[in-house]
Amino acid sequence: MQYEPVIGLEVHAQLKTKTKIFCGCPTDFGADPNKQVCPVCIGMPGVLPVLNKTVVDCAIKSGLALNCTIAEFTKFDRKNYFYPDLPKGYQISQFNKPICSNGYLIINGKKIRILRAHLEEDAGKLVHAGAAGLHGSDYSLVDYNRGGVPLLEIVSEPDIETPEEARLYLTELRTILRYIDVCDGNLEEGSFRCDANVSVRPVGETKLGTKTEIKNMNSFKAVQRAIQSEIERQIQALNKGERIVQETRLWNEASQSTHVMRSKEEAHDYRYFPEPDLVPLKIESKWVQNIQATLPELPELRRKRYVETLGLSVDDAYILAENKELGDFYDQVLALNNAVAKTGASASSTATASMANASGALARSAANLLLGPTIAYLKEAKLDLLETKITPQNLKDIVENQTSGVLSSTTAKQVLLEVLQKTGSVNDVIKQKGLAQVSDEGELVKIVETVLNNNPTQLEQYKQGQNKLRQYFFGEIMKATKGKANPQIINKLLDEKLSQ
Repeated sequence: MQYEPVIGLEVHAQLKTKTKIFCGCPTDFGADPNKQVCPVCIGMPGVLPVLNKTVVDCAIKSGLALNCTIAEFTKFDRKNYFYPDLPKGYQISQFNKPICSNGYLIINGKKIRILRAHLEEDAGKLVHAGAAGLHGSDYSLVDYNRGGVPLLEIVSEPDIETPEEARLYLTELRTILRYIDVCDGNLEEGSFRCDANVSVRPVGETKLGTKTEIKNMNSFKAVQRAIQSEIERQIQALNKGERIVQETRLWNEASQSTHVMRSKEEAHDYRYFPEPDLVPLKIESKWVQNIQATLPELPELRRKRYVETLGLSVDDAYILAENKELGDFYDQVLALNNAVAKTGASASSTATASMANASGALARSAANLLLGPTIAYLKEAKLDLLETKITPQNLKDIVENQTSGVLSSTTAKQVLLEVLQKTGSVNDVIKQKGLAQVSDEGELVKIVETVLNNNPTQLEQYKQGQNKLRQYFFGEIMKATKGKANPQIINKLLDEKLSQ
């Protein structure tokens, strides 16, 4: 029988607030165990939670960015379960009145619906210790620093059809949350975590199959591999006549398989009831409007602008828009050029068209320099763009010097690497390093002749039909000029000499 997968994702995103959701303890990652706790977040008797308004602001902002409806009335509930990392014996969450609902994301032109996004407090963290053997550690310790850190749980509808689609959904979701600065999206630190609900059903069937939940995935690729493995496991079981059991399973990266953790709970197992120590929250439309006004241009719209207005490729637009710092920097370079263009706003239509062409050329050249040598340098140096010395004016100046012929593509990259590492003007770097492109035909013709005279064997082979040697001569000329020769002039002179 042919089966098709049905996938839904639950994402827990830690919100970027300085203090926890119901107390004043800090949320910094990496503190010594149990140093960022107080009677409220470790559940001492008689304490009362106080809602952090910034947490609500972050939730509203997220909901708007995810095309959700923001509730006019929302409340908190107690979700009861007993586990060592939950000292109160319950988690303050939201059940039937979530703050955000009915949203969506667009992935490759397809709408993935978001059922809800609700607020809750994070639990603590178990640290397994002792001499680990075949059956794991000897004992576990509990660090409550994470307990009470604000979470936004974002639950998709089961609209995802492939493991690859799940990975793309998570990538876009994290990009959006980082754009609006409500979550740092750090998977290694656990501030962006995902559980996957997976089921399969016969092709053509509309009824959902029995689902399993997969946990313990620490990368988007791991999510993709885990979902693929679980789909294959369920199909194999059904083909053998076995029944799929609703349960929670853990992903094992080493064995590339899932294994049973516990039976899957239903909502009634948690015995939800309204949180008696927190009043219901009414969200006025003015509150929502004020937050709406702070939203930046989101990744999807930025990509569309780069492709349709600037003529960038879809792939280049995607990379530029994925990193907000990179996209913002790129836009600042373009804004510098637009400011110059506005100065000549009264120019003739011919001049205006010329400026538009120049603007398009700058956009493409600046994108190439950012996506190529800049990203390569950042990866090698393990830096973010804002940690370097380069300014938007630097990049604009490099592009203009390359366009005017002062810099070749090779020397432009040399100047770029210099201003990434040291503060200074592009023109000063060009002068100090002697990187100005050589365009003097009289000087270059002598270099071309010298290279050809020094390679008589290759010259004879070229004349006998080995045309690939032309690139060899070009390379030798560029080497002789330390990459500073004007490529257009070199090509012209080389063609002239080789045809003689």
